[in-house]
Amino acid sequence: MNRQIKQIFLVILDVLFINASIFIGYFVRFSWKIPSPYLTIYYRSFIPISIIMIICFSAFKLYKSVWRYASIDELISVILAVSLGTFLSFIFGQIAKPFIGNRLPISIYLIMWALTILMSGGIRFLRRIMASVEMVPSEVLKKSRRTLIVGAGDAGAIVVKEMKKHPELGFIPVAFVDDDEGKKGQIIHGVPIVGSRDDIEDIVTSKDIDEILIALPSASLEERQKIFKICSNTGCHLKTLPGIYELIDGKVSVNQIRDVEIEDLLGREPVELNIDEIAGYLENKVVLVTGGGGSIGSELCRQIVRFSPKKLLILDIYENGAYDLQMELNRKYPHIDKEVIIASIREKNRLEDIFSKYKIDVVFHAAAHKHVPLMEANPKEAIKNNVIGTLNLVECADKYNVKKFVQISTDKAVNPTNIMGATKRICEMIIQAIDKISNTEFVAVRFGNVLGSSGSVIPLFKKQIREGGPVTVTHPEINRYFMTIPEAAQLVIQAGAMAKGGEIFILDMGKPVKIVDLARDLIRLSGLEPDKDIKIVFTGLRPGEKLYEELLMDEEGIQNTKHKKIFIGKPGSYDFMELKENIIGLYNKLSCSDEEVFDSVEQLVPTYHRKKN
Repeated sequence: MNRQIKQIFLVILDVLFINASIFIGYFVRFSWKIPSPYLTIYYRSFIPISIIMIICFSAFKLYKSVWRYASIDELISVILAVSLGTFLSFIFGQIAKPFIGNRLPISIYLIMWALTILMSGGIRFLRRIMASVEMVPSEVLKKSRRTLIVGAGDAGAIVVKEMKKHPELGFIPVAFVDDDEGKKGQIIHGVPIVGSRDDIEDIVTSKDIDEILIALPSASLEERQKIFKICSNTGCHLKTLPGIYELIDGKVSVNQIRDVEIEDLLGREPVELNIDEIAGYLENKVVLVTGGGGSIGSELCRQIVRFSPKKLLILDIYENGAYDLQMELNRKYPHIDKEVIIASIREKNRLEDIFSKYKIDVVFHAAAHKHVPLMEANPKEAIKNNVIGTLNLVECADKYNVKKFVQISTDKAVNPTNIMGATKRICEMIIQAIDKISNTEFVAVRFGNVLGSSGSVIPLFKKQIREGGPVTVTHPEINRYFMTIPEAAQLVIQAGAMAKGGEIFILDMGKPVKIVDLARDLIRLSGLEPDKDIKIVFTGLRPGEKLYEELLMDEEGIQNTKHKKIFIGKPGSYDFMELKENIIGLYNKLSCSDEEVFDSVEQLVPTYHRKKN
């Protein structure tokens, strides 16, 4: 039935309901014996009354609403339309008395008002009721998950309503839990509130729950993490609504339900940025990001475009990641001028051409070889890329009057025990040395591991879990600092805004996390039990690997900044020409054996003590 026919059908039904309600009013008023004068009044006035009522219904758009989705708003519209129509019908009766003999009794108008709301509203809400009890295909029911909702507030109520409206989504809401004792025993959209967070494990067992949805977008991150931990012990698949700070418009929708990730268990409160300070050095500037297709580099690009640079240059030696990022940014930020440059930072002539052509204002240097075991086996490549590449970049930045240069460093540069950390420490030394003789502001930003970055343990663990295990951890006591990729990128950009030149900014990484605990959490988030469904195997420390990473060297000390998550290490004192001469000497050693290369690095970096496994 098309839309117009449905509207005509509803109009006919409304006319019948209006007139039936008048007759029922007559029967009630006159005990089934209607005096003939009142019938005459009805015959003379039913057409005008019907027209008045239909016009009022149309004015309140009762013929345009989609009634399978009717809610309290549509009910209010029905009541207002009938009320206005009844009032205008009464006014018509008063005015038309000389022509129709009299108006209807007031009691008839009141009965007509009540019965028309009941009948015209009822027929409309019948469609809503039918939609809510429509048969769900058996194959959908088989795939549906019995779901426990944590949080019986507005967000929980909204998602349960949507789950019931759209059974094809595969959720069967079974029960709520909420820490408000006053809510226990109440029912929301037919779903009972059966307990608090302390009861979750018992409820999962007693009600055969498959999935838990944490619907607490307004809760603090710390509070959400506590609940995640409780729920992760149940073996259920966990889903969540984003925190309120993640919601673009602050509104909750069933479409925003997502899996609980390890970032939810380890993440921290969102970063507070000084937008004006950042915009001051990025807005309308030409910005170069080296390693722009990598984990940190690509996130830096995503953050930078928000501040309307004049041009964003994405430099990488690997085309695939850079191309994917370019397509993403073209789609989301078509108005921003951006360009991908395929180049190696090892080739200084190519860098000279780039800096000369684009008149770059700001550089974020994220290009580096970073995998510790691989670089232990290939130390010459680590030196060529990390050290020589950085030296090439800083000299070009100095020569072509770049305003600000931000070097991405790592906690592995502190008292390094591996060649990757040692090369990153040399990069920090280069930054601090050249800053003393250059008009460019050179700074380094040091932080630990980022969750989910290429080559980190998270993607490896997920892959091992998908394959049925075992999950491999090098040592039961090994721990690492972690932060999310967006948090790291935002703090790097903020540190760049605060830089005056020569600083090593150290990001607050929070508390270190045991890698074995991380593995267990990931296994539980996959709905499996550690050491039962998925084994954890300890393989021994890899070449150059530490049990505990550090963020600060003893001689650096630490200074607070105006940002609570950013600190400054005491600047080192290095002569650039002397350091460059030593680096050239190191480069000349690359034709020698790996052992001689390791020895030369130890001479250049006093804090480097090679760990042999």
